[in-house]
Amino acid sequence: MKTKFLVLAAVTLLSLNAFAMSLQDAKSQGLVGEQANGYLGIVVNNAQGNAVVEQVNTKRKAHYQKIAKSNGISANEVAKLAAEKAMKAATSGEYIQTSSGKWLKK
Repeated sequence: MKTKFLVLAAVTLLSLNAFAMSLQDAKSQGLVGEQANGYLGIVVNNAQGNAVVEQVNTKRKAHYQKIAKSNGISANEVAKLAAEKAMKAATSGEYIQTSSGKWLKK
């Protein structure tokens, strides 16, 4: 009985992951884009895209703080540098946000 429960739990978890949208999927579908503040932004309000933004930004914030601490700079400075790199790395068709807040398709 315990084995059946564990197998069912594992299959359920794998099924949930199969429906999760990846960052690249969200970008290529135009749901999310790179902001000038170093974080991912919502271009089109969509539950899956919003979930990607929340997940990615949580990880980015932690990463920026870690880098900032080890280099003696602020997390905002790290985020700004990361934003410049992310915007340059955005591929054709992906969205980036201008300093005025307008979304542009690259």
